[in-house]
Amino acid sequence: MRWTVVQVAEALGVSAPKGLDTLARLAGVSIDSRTVQPGELFLAIRGPRHDGHGFVAGALARGAAVGVVARERWSEYAPEIQARLFAVDDTLAALHRLASRTCEVWRKARPGRLIGGVAGSIGKTTTKEILAALVGSRFRVLKTQGNLNNEYGVPLTLLRLDEEYDAAVVEMGMSHRGELAWLAQIASPDVGIVTRVAIEHLEFFASLDEIALAERELIENLAWPNATAVLNADDERVARFAEVARGRVITFGANPRADFRAEAIEERGLEGSAFDFVSPSGRARLELPLIGRHNVMNALAALATASVWGIGAVEAEKVFPSLVPADKRGEVARFEDGFTVINDSYNSSPSALNAMTELLASTPGHRRRVLAAGEMLELGDSSADLHRECGRAAARLRKIDWIFGVRGHAAEFVRAAVDAGHPAEQAQFFEDSEEAARFLAKFVTRGDLLLLKGSRGVKMEKILEAIDAGHRRMNSKSSPEILAGGKGRD
Repeated sequence: MRWTVVQVAEALGVSAPKGLDTLARLAGVSIDSRTVQPGELFLAIRGPRHDGHGFVAGALARGAAVGVVARERWSEYAPEIQARLFAVDDTLAALHRLASRTCEVWRKARPGRLIGGVAGSIGKTTTKEILAALVGSRFRVLKTQGNLNNEYGVPLTLLRLDEEYDAAVVEMGMSHRGELAWLAQIASPDVGIVTRVAIEHLEFFASLDEIALAERELIENLAWPNATAVLNADDERVARFAEVARGRVITFGANPRADFRAEAIEERGLEGSAFDFVSPSGRARLELPLIGRHNVMNALAALATASVWGIGAVEAEKVFPSLVPADKRGEVARFEDGFTVINDSYNSSPSALNAMTELLASTPGHRRRVLAAGEMLELGDSSADLHRECGRAAARLRKIDWIFGVRGHAAEFVRAAVDAGHPAEQAQFFEDSEEAARFLAKFVTRGDLLLLKGSRGVKMEKILEAIDAGHRRMNSKSSPEILAGGKGRD
């Protein structure tokens, strides 16, 4: 939506700056002075590392039409800058108010427009991308770029809503209680999907049950009574979210009682998978190019949600073949020297690591299966124990030839794998990803399948960068997002 200056003033409940044409339309909203575009509104946000109030003058010099600053900071600026500033109590709250008002105006302009919110401990981004591709096969859809799913990314996504779009698919993340409630209250989603509850952010949560309560906030804050909750029937905690739903509930999973099911799953290693999609409309055999059983569940979640838009197997048959992995999420890189790397280094958790380790162990046709597991972060006091549990699980598979750990508690992962029977001479720990990269770039050879997995802060992608520097890929098919044909591509 292209706000006018007076509309911004009305939404924020403050006076418009005296130095501006109140009917002038703004080109957009930005919180980054480095990328602000001419004619945009610049909000000075106090972030964890930088305070945008120090960059207001620079943003205006780069072409921003107007700024929004905290009232307590307004006097710090020169008069000519003050004449172009809104003064508010809280700039982050101002960002959220503008986003919420944008959703209201967008819906009123054309009744029937829907916003879908995607939450869950794992699988959010891939589910969001598949859902956006499905909805985009029939409608013009706005989606979260990358994983901008926090208190800044969600409102900035919503502020892009305008007449061009018929639907929105918004990823919503959390690391504390109250975050999802806050985000859901901004967007007031018509459809809410929770993929799964798993161990994450244990420095802020004492148990899985506490994590579940935080994820449940999305369902509690949907646009009831006309909203729809889409819940994972295979996850008991998520399935119980139906208790707080005040309207329609749809379930998905392998559970025979689920409304939308995946049956007869055929895993095809690096070629993806196939499964029977069973829905109230019937049964269809679908092929999915994304690797791993977990992506079948992500696709099923997206299909269940897409049914709210009247989209099903017919659209999936057209969309699925063109899907490619999101950035660092199951990307497959094949090299001319005869080895393959699975780059799943975007993030990690015990559930995600175990799933990818099982995929590595079950993928045929390789001389050596090599696991490079980076430290899993944000696991609190349980971190060492959880790394040891994953190490033992990897060793029990008996089909992984080499195990490498990278940084911190990944040493416990390696030690536990060896204690559980993995050959000690085929296991090694590296202090950081740079050290691992130097070793593995020379270690990989013809017939190897190497899996890279680790939390974002460990930067496991450095290993692939080192391999790329010394070896040539067979192809360069990769993308920062899952893409599919259709007029909804964004």
